[in-house]
Amino acid sequence: MENQPRKELVVSAIENGTVLDHIPAKSVFHVMKILALDNIENQVLIGTNLDSKKFDKKGIIKVRDKFFINKEVNKIALIAPSATLIEIRNYKVTYKKQVKTPTEITGSVKCVNPNCITNNENISSKFTVLKNPDGELKLQCHYCEKITDRKNMKFI
Repeated sequence: MENQPRKELVVSAIENGTVLDHIPAKSVFHVMKILALDNIENQVLIGTNLDSKKFDKKGIIKVRDKFFINKEVNKIALIAPSATLIEIRNYKVTYKKQVKTPTEITGSVKCVNPNCITNNENISSKFTVLKNPDGELKLQCHYCEKITDRKNMKFI
């Protein structure tokens, strides 16, 4: 029997938790940061620059015993709108969908305008999500109308 080189990575299944798949490879660590996954005690598996049929390269994040709330999913959608959210319960996929970019986001991103009322009063930030024809996302502040592009978004 001839030894064939191994062409896939074998990763243990999680009993309960969430898998984020189809993350653009360049966004994996940003997603980790905005979800504060470096500060949790759950088992976290990170894969980046993996071959993908949909994309040239992709990333994946698996988190044991963690299910993301809507506010977290909205953050993911701003950074990785191509990501797929997969929930696992008792080793079975119970929920799977591509994240959906919200039309509005509240309390998750800080306005870049230092004079904005949200940076000076106890008022939650609120943005309208704008999408360029090329698919690039930007946020427009509801209060001061300042526009923030993806690279300047500061998540809270």
